[in-house]
Amino acid sequence: MANFAPDRPGFAGASVTLRNAAAADSFDNNGQTLLIVQNTSGGAITVTVDDPNSQLPSAQTFNPDVQRSIPSGTIDVLGPFPPGRFNDTSGRVQLAWGSTPGATLKWGAVSIS
Repeated sequence: MANFAPDRPGFAGASVTLRNAAAADSFDNNGQTLLIVQNTSGGAITVTVDDPNSQLPSAQTFNPDVQRSIPSGTIDVLGPFPPGRFNDTSGRVQLAWGSTPGATLKWGAVSIS
């Protein structure tokens, strides 16, 4: 599993580290963290943000995970992610990719605090 600390820009700004997407990616989350996803593949790729904490309504089919289809040639921003809903027991947000993206899908996390 690859876990990353978010970049933290200040008044002067900062470069965002974009890394190749891989299985079991995650990032540390303080509730003020944004996910940046860049897709340079030939088609859309889905990112799933795991919600391990929402209670399922009884007798209903419900998946509280958040999914977004990232079109080719775009940079999308998701978040912030409330810790009570999205953090796992280690304080991390878990990501899953709809295909094996390799170097055509990059992501980074930026904390605004």
